[in-house]
Amino acid sequence: MFLITFTQIYAKNTTMKIPFFTFLCCVSFIGILQGQTLVNPVIKGFGTIGDAPMAAEKPDPNMVYNIMVDVATGDEDKSQVFFALNNLARLMNLHVMGGVPPEQLNVVVAIHGTAIWSVMNDQAYTKRYGIANPHSPLFEELLAQGVKIVVCSQSMFKRKIMPEELAPGLEMATSALTVLTTYQLKGYALLKF
Repeated sequence: MFLITFTQIYAKNTTMKIPFFTFLCCVSFIGILQGQTLVNPVIKGFGTIGDAPMAAEKPDPNMVYNIMVDVATGDEDKSQVFFALNNLARLMNLHVMGGVPPEQLNVVVAIHGTAIWSVMNDQAYTKRYGIANPHSPLFEELLAQGVKIVVCSQSMFKRKIMPEELAPGLEMATSALTVLTTYQLKGYALLKF
């Protein structure tokens, strides 16, 4: 007598794989939608996250979070906010959702490499790409929350971005490398996006 399990039948029957996988995806997606509320607690226009009230491991609301973020990755599509920069908003929203007061988040961001295209003001971005900079509203929200955004002058020079073309509120640094080392030596936790 042979006992054949569902997984054995499934593994042998390729015609069942696609419909079954589709069914599992749909059930999982519906479960996510029903079980999690999407929120933007501090950066309202970007970095949407799922509320996690049942999480056992949460940020410490009594700590001051000194965070240095190395943003070196851009995307090909210049009409959308780069994933790495949207992740900054997620970083802020996740800590606040976890109970950390916004004033206890000291975040410094160094932008360089292929993310450098995001730093241009709307006029310079429009001249280069034919559209207003989609990162401008994100930068405004981050700056309003006290995030310090510095731009690598070496990346700017290499890609012929002039200092007067920087988006409002962004600061030019000697280099991303010097910013990263300085803030790490000051005790800032380093994240790389």
